[in-house]
Amino acid sequence: MKPWDRTLVDMPGVATHCPYCALQCGMELRPAPATARPDQVEVAPRAAGGRRAALCQKGWTAAELLSSPERLRTPLVRRGRGAALRPATWDEALGVVATGIARAQEESGPGAVAVLGGGGLTNEKAYALGKFARTVLRTPNIDYNGRFCMSSAAAAGNRAFGLDRGLPFPMADIAEADTVLLVGSNVAETMPPFLRFLTAERPGDGGLIVVDPRRTETAARARLHLQLTPGTDLALALGLLHIAIVEGYVDREYVESRTTGFADVRPIVMTYWPERVERLTGVPVADQHEAVRLLAHAGRAMVLTARGAEQHAKGVDTVSAFVNLALALGLPGTPGSGYGCLTGQGNGQGGREHGQKSDQLPGYRSIEDPAARAHVASVWGVDPDSIPGRGPSATELLDALGRPEGPRALLVFGTNPVVSAPAAGRVEERLASLDLLVVADLVLSETAALADVVLPSAQWAEEDGTMTNLEGRVIRRRRLRPPPAQVRTDLEILAGLARALGHDAAIDTDPERVFDELGRASAGGVADYAGISYDRIDTEDGLFWPCPDADHPGTPRMFLDGFATPDRRARFVPVDHRPAVEDIDAAYPVYLTTGRVRAQYQSGAQTRRVPTLAAAAPRAFVELHPALAERHGIEDGDDVRVVSRRGSAVAPARLTDSIRVDTVFMPFHWPGAGRANTLTNPALDPTSRMPEFKVCAVRLELVA
Repeated sequence: MKPWDRTLVDMPGVATHCPYCALQCGMELRPAPATARPDQVEVAPRAAGGRRAALCQKGWTAAELLSSPERLRTPLVRRGRGAALRPATWDEALGVVATGIARAQEESGPGAVAVLGGGGLTNEKAYALGKFARTVLRTPNIDYNGRFCMSSAAAAGNRAFGLDRGLPFPMADIAEADTVLLVGSNVAETMPPFLRFLTAERPGDGGLIVVDPRRTETAARARLHLQLTPGTDLALALGLLHIAIVEGYVDREYVESRTTGFADVRPIVMTYWPERVERLTGVPVADQHEAVRLLAHAGRAMVLTARGAEQHAKGVDTVSAFVNLALALGLPGTPGSGYGCLTGQGNGQGGREHGQKSDQLPGYRSIEDPAARAHVASVWGVDPDSIPGRGPSATELLDALGRPEGPRALLVFGTNPVVSAPAAGRVEERLASLDLLVVADLVLSETAALADVVLPSAQWAEEDGTMTNLEGRVIRRRRLRPPPAQVRTDLEILAGLARALGHDAAIDTDPERVFDELGRASAGGVADYAGISYDRIDTEDGLFWPCPDADHPGTPRMFLDGFATPDRRARFVPVDHRPAVEDIDAAYPVYLTTGRVRAQYQSGAQTRRVPTLAAAAPRAFVELHPALAERHGIEDGDDVRVVSRRGSAVAPARLTDSIRVDTVFMPFHWPGAGRANTLTNPALDPTSRMPEFKVCAVRLELVA
């Protein structure tokens, strides 16, 4: 029997969006012609959100996973340690989960159960997951993999502007800017359709400036490439602001009328003269001056940060330093100019706004705010005092699993920490120590393979919902067809778990009703969705939050009339450079930095199962400079062992002069011997709790 009924080939197509990155490119899905297999789906790009039709290789091949033989099509249960996962009914699987949760909480309290979510979940699922954790499980232990993505930029945005929206202006504004400073992003590989906004023709004396330790494909297209030492972005930002002050480029009128705190920043910045910054970063003095000149002379300028600046134990301060530079030049809240952060995950923006982050309630409200708790409790129909308080961040949560005072059970939705978390070998150990591990996924990811119960979840083309893209536009994800018979949506899974635990009406399974409830819960919050509905999204091609009521047009451009602070002024934040937590030394003399490649996405759980993408990027590699390779007797293609204080990874060498001679690069999409996150440092930013993914010390060994 075929997975899909043959009558489905006659169904009409639907307008939806790509399931991968935060660009959320427009896509049309259609059942394949009747001459093809009835379970196949055709993909076509479509114009959406004021952007022309465009898809990258991942988008074009996204539908291949719908009919993949590696899809999970039934629940799986492991009976006893060492036993294999075997097929089970939904009643059996949910019964095992409910029994395990009840036992753990009866013996150790509500916090004995934890939840880990993902930045790819729809707004509805992220909201329902947070509600489930706090009203059904009553646990404070919920967080999500966005801690590994945008948490540092979010924290910096909140303290400078009073709120966090990745891009507080439409993407189209970037193409109109005369100069763009891009810090720590290789969009040519991570989100290729976005590259056109950066490489648009810019008349006059402007252009693209890229800050990156590698001469990536994006950096190669820039007018100016600042090829800094990994972990020194903060020193560079301080040095650029020093030059802006000394050369008289500060917009004094803007600073005096629209900001506070510049006097506290200036003394620190003045100690970062260009020659000192060159010694710290490796960026030549002349290039520092040229970067500031290009920004200051531009009629419209943008400063954009991404993971390269943020994934550090000082990521919040690093982003704050670049925000300070933007404020000194008068960019944020000025039409055609500004500061923004490039969100990575598909719903990285919306995923953190509505309650799956440990310190937040829907609407981007603080879980520690009594008024916020009272408002959300009224929507949920619970006592405000019953809502648990703030829990640990994702890295801290994973490290606490199975420990004497830590959670004994973990539910995982939409993430694969065995590949994506720092010090991933330690994460495997913690997961193995649990009494119960439950994973909802569409394939048997590396994390799911360790689980006691695996629950098969629907894919993006099999469910309705909303996403919030990197510019803050709320868009529709539309269902083409139902999931296979024994596969459920995450909303249905959460509702089933709630019923099994005695909470029959806690979670609604209808996405539109959940979104309407989300709107009520977010009303009055920073991220106010109260005026957004499915009908309005359909009619208006998406809506920008905040949108507080049905008559509000949405907010494409923020901060034009003031910032979201009590006095409506942006805040300069004094920050100082500090070295990487783990600098190079005699035992580990080389920097490691990590990132992505075009044909793979995040932990690779989905893209590695698409044959076209797997063929394009089949395995991990170690990118290093020929001079560094020569010192170690390494030739192109040789297997290289990269060793850090946390473990080792082995992958073939890829020699290129586009990387610094003191640095190696590994992509993080693969498990097993080539797993880059075996090596990375779990040291955390004190504010955002972001791990230090982007720099650690390693040594290289030629594998005979």
